[in-house]
Amino acid sequence: MLSEQLKTYLIEFLVGVEVDAQTVRAGCITDRQLARANLIGYTRNPREMTRYKLVIYPSDFFDFGVYGTEQAQPILPLQDWRGIPLLFGEAREEWINEGKTLVVYADVLASTYYLTSRYEEMYRRGERDQHGRFPGKSSLPYRAGFIHRPIVDEYGEVLRAILLEHDMLSSRGLSLCARPSFFSKINLTHDVDQPYLYRGVWSYLRAVLKDGRNPFTAFGLCFGHPKNDEFNTFSKFIAWNKQLIRRTPEGMTDMIFFLKTPADHKLDKPNYRLRRPYMRTLLAQMRRAGARLGLHCSYASGLMPQLIAEQRQYLQKQLGMTIHKSRHHFLALREPEDMLLLYSAGIRHDYTMGYADVAGFRLGTCRPVKFINPNTRSLTELVLHPLTMMDVTLSRQDYMGLSLQEAESYAEGLIRQVAHYNGELNLLWHNEQFSPTVHSWQTSLYRYLLGVIEDIEHEDLQCRDPEAVELAKHLSSCGGTEIHL
Repeated sequence: MLSEQLKTYLIEFLVGVEVDAQTVRAGCITDRQLARANLIGYTRNPREMTRYKLVIYPSDFFDFGVYGTEQAQPILPLQDWRGIPLLFGEAREEWINEGKTLVVYADVLASTYYLTSRYEEMYRRGERDQHGRFPGKSSLPYRAGFIHRPIVDEYGEVLRAILLEHDMLSSRGLSLCARPSFFSKINLTHDVDQPYLYRGVWSYLRAVLKDGRNPFTAFGLCFGHPKNDEFNTFSKFIAWNKQLIRRTPEGMTDMIFFLKTPADHKLDKPNYRLRRPYMRTLLAQMRRAGARLGLHCSYASGLMPQLIAEQRQYLQKQLGMTIHKSRHHFLALREPEDMLLLYSAGIRHDYTMGYADVAGFRLGTCRPVKFINPNTRSLTELVLHPLTMMDVTLSRQDYMGLSLQEAESYAEGLIRQVAHYNGELNLLWHNEQFSPTVHSWQTSLYRYLLGVIEDIEHEDLQCRDPEAVELAKHLSSCGGTEIHL
């Protein structure tokens, strides 16, 4: 079965924090206090049901003898519950307890767990691509046609609507903070896989012997001014990012660079050293821009996760700072349980969770969610930040293979979904993709999407409740439970 801790977490993740107005004025409230309110239950026991206003009836997903077997797999085509694909349970509801308790037979807790824990990837371990990744096009969200929808957040919106429609909160002395249709956070992230095309002696040999460059031209490229390097696009896209940062509310938008450490695997090449002049200059540029830094876990560490701790320590020593953020090279964080090695290595926030071959909502949500280990059904403190989209996912022919117009339309749809559900937008663009010799329209797409983000922020700025904004600031400042406006 499901532990009380995990049950409480999933309910609160779906519905959002219930706030007692008097308690808010006195100070922050805790999850433990909220759990005692007995507002939403997850039980089959008729006696227990009467304690709650709303009961979600468990399917057999978590039952002994079912969990971890083929019987625990959703059956296609999926049912719809209030217009949302339902993985488990039945799309029906009924009132009991003389009309005081609504029982929802749609098992949205099991459905949420299945998606956010990567249960499917644990069960279908034989389904991997050439990099050991679970393919997005093999996933249930893709096969069932909802990869472009954060259905976990849709479940939450419906549950909140039920609570409000039937006035289930006032009798418990609670109220729900309204969730606005704008981003909770925007992260413009960049993986620094290859900060330069040519630099130094080894690059010179590659340019001449492998790439067939004229020796004199190659010499100028490898030993000339770094601004002439085709992959040195940092100045222009950092300027675009800073413009968005200035035009969105303070603290809303961050720029994050994920930096590699040297590794032996051929797919980790080229290795670069942060203390060499070119990289020192680049790091100084990032710091001047106010960018945050994280560990780009090597391809080798995806194969041997025990290397993550060593790589984090190396990066911290090179930078002289503590690193708590990570993303895996090639998005190759292979098995769900490998997340535990991230946490034990000191990583607290991971930004890997998107499919390489199809953009969408891999975890079923656009909001940061704690990692749930599907092997042990245990909740951890590692926070997963869903990746909304990666540049090459949209353009590569072996991935989505979209045209510029198709990419603009699809990507804008994802971005607007994130805003609608007050989610966290995480974009990933590589510096080399801004080079016209590498790709003809990635720069145009990126600038278009920055414009879309700015438009959404401008539209919703007019709709924000000033009192709600001030309340959220107060709650955040006192270090208590996360509050959604």
